[in-house]
Amino acid sequence: MTETFTDRPTASTADDPSTDAQMAEAAAMEVRTLTTHVEIKRVVVLVNPLSGSVGPRAAGEVETILAEYPCESEVVSLDGSRIDAQIDEALASNPDVLFVLAGDGTARAVASKAGPKGPLVAPLPGGTMNMLPKALYGTTDWKAALRSALEDGAPQCVSGGMVQGEAFYCAAILGSPALWAPAREAMRTGKLSLAWAYGRRALRRAFTGRLRFSLDGAPRKKTEALVLISPMISRALDEPVGLEAAAMDPSDTSQAFRLAATALFSDWRKDASVTTKPARSIEVWGRSKIPAVIDGEPTLLPHETRITFIPRAFQALAPNPPAAEDSV
Repeated sequence: MTETFTDRPTASTADDPSTDAQMAEAAAMEVRTLTTHVEIKRVVVLVNPLSGSVGPRAAGEVETILAEYPCESEVVSLDGSRIDAQIDEALASNPDVLFVLAGDGTARAVASKAGPKGPLVAPLPGGTMNMLPKALYGTTDWKAALRSALEDGAPQCVSGGMVQGEAFYCAAILGSPALWAPAREAMRTGKLSLAWAYGRRALRRAFTGRLRFSLDGAPRKKTEALVLISPMISRALDEPVGLEAAAMDPSDTSQAFRLAATALFSDWRKDASVTTKPARSIEVWGRSKIPAVIDGEPTLLPHETRITFIPRAFQALAPNPPAAEDSV
């Protein structure tokens, strides 16, 4: 009698649930492909669990995602008292890419310290406004942005501006209408009552002190507000020739309402009270400290302030071209 052999698994393997679990785990850990646009061997991710939409589980979630990619990785949870030192330590470890899952201010600090000669920087959306991450990746989902950078990212030179020793990479709004920025963000997220409250506050502050400004040494002009927009998100600039300087000069409350609505819903450059021009050196004067919003963060600037254009501020890891979701 001829003995027949089959490929049926033995009882010891067919009935072993741990084998199925191991196979499922192996499938889940399938190695994903890194971008071909740049070599990535070592990745460092700075995570601030107390920032914006990050949360306490983010560091572990980052580690899980990075385990799917063929590169060395390190995840650092930021400590409020040591953030500056931790940024320096991360840069000194010479990563190919330094991801930042934290607030807008921390992302700006990392990009500023890295500079054009430092490692690639990838600021993930973990803050409130997330202007820079949305400009680069077009999403507020940090996990999607992380995967997009790892799988499709390429080195992108980001230009910006410098004011009072602080760099910005998207936009700076100077003057009392700087308070319109929170109203715009509230409107974008559907918080209509909050947008109305912010708008009323902005209008109460309007027309209390006009600014004087000079672009590249030209004669001074007056304006209600001056908006400086980086080439990355400006719809008017195709090349990094300077910051787009937009002077907004509504003459009364009704015009201010119209300009605010224009800025929210359409192309504000078409408004008769707006003039724009690229500039590399901008000087601004006010009667007192100047209210401003720098890359989404409100601040007060000295009554005499100078802003300069930085053609090569830092190198980002982002899809080419950047998403520029918040282009204005």
